[in-house]
Amino acid sequence: MILEICANSYQSALNAQSAGAHRIELCSELSVGGITPSFGLIKEVIQNTRIPVFVLIRPRSGDFCYSDEEFEIMKSDIQYCKEIGCSGIVSGVLTPTNEIDLERTQALIELSKPLAFTFHRAFDCVANPTKSLEQLISLGADRVLTSGQKTLAIEGLDALQKLNKQAADRIIILPGSGINATNAAVFKNSRFLEIHTSASVKILPNEVQLPSMFDTIQTVSDIDCIKNIVNVIN
Repeated sequence: MILEICANSYQSALNAQSAGAHRIELCSELSVGGITPSFGLIKEVIQNTRIPVFVLIRPRSGDFCYSDEEFEIMKSDIQYCKEIGCSGIVSGVLTPTNEIDLERTQALIELSKPLAFTFHRAFDCVANPTKSLEQLISLGADRVLTSGQKTLAIEGLDALQKLNKQAADRIIILPGSGINATNAAVFKNSRFLEIHTSASVKILPNEVQLPSMFDTIQTVSDIDCIKNIVNVIN
């Protein structure tokens, strides 16, 4: 089983590798569901890690419907990731009615080639997951990151198992959200090939007190948490 760590920083990426994770999904700002990391962060992680790095391409928080300008930014970011040596792209676009935007998602998949393409958790917003999965298979996506349309993947296990059966080796179902050493074996025993988690812990604040408007919780992917999951799935 492959363990993908959602790393929100340079340190999180290094911790993922040190602890034995098999792949990194690199992003920023997990508190808003993740957005595209800076070019500088992507470069440093690529240069200083040996495991595959997939990069989240999401220009902002909020919904997954993008303006023409935002879509151009996404394409530019994918091009950079290809040039810098990333192994995969994590992205996707929805319509205002929460269906797969077939034209734009197809464009992102084609632009990403030959890199692997993961359709991200926008999938958990779609109105018809069965139909949407078939569409993503037709478009050529390699995997779908999903919690089974629940807050936590363990809560969406039944839906995830149905999607995995429907996928039938045509696309990888990548369960994610709240997976840890306590429940990781459930997903392995359910015959999922991969799992996704941030395995994060809060970073204790510095002694310097910031005004409340800047007082957001910082997290980092934890070496011990990751090692514990690796031990379970191995």
